[in-house]
Amino acid sequence: MGRIFVVDLEGRTYKCKFCKTHLALAGDLVSRGFHSRRGKAYLFSNAVNISVGPREDRMMLSGMHTVADIYCCRCGQIVGWKYVSFCFKYVFACLQRHFHSLFLTFFVTSNVSLFTFSLQEAAHEKSQKYKEGKFVLERGGIMDGLDSEFYIDTRPSMSDAEDA
Repeated sequence: MGRIFVVDLEGRTYKCKFCKTHLALAGDLVSRGFHSRRGKAYLFSNAVNISVGPREDRMMLSGMHTVADIYCCRCGQIVGWKYVSFCFKYVFACLQRHFHSLFLTFFVTSNVSLFTFSLQEAAHEKSQKYKEGKFVLERGGIMDGLDSEFYIDTRPSMSDAEDA
């Protein structure tokens, strides 16, 4: 495995809960109203220091989406998922790979209804298109940059002068 280069963000950040690697800026937060299988989640327009897993179609509360799990690049923990853009080339490649002989037959004979049906199945609701290319970070796997490991004792204490 190669060397990992980590991007340090400036300003208020969201970090990996496990290794404190910066993942996103608070300014890139789009919505706090998302939910995952493990609890609350936040939608971000951008994320860094992540690796993206394989894409898959997943049924969610808002319908079917093409997503890819995202992992912290330092510790490898799953931190959320990315909404993957629908890509005609991807569908074309899948059809060609799985139905190579059939693909040529129905494409050449102009049986477009089967091809159209496949595209309609793969495309998702237009009302959900705003999510494409965005990242969802699960609240259980991240911590706000304001969260701190330091404990500040706010109880009143006596000074040295008062001890005497």
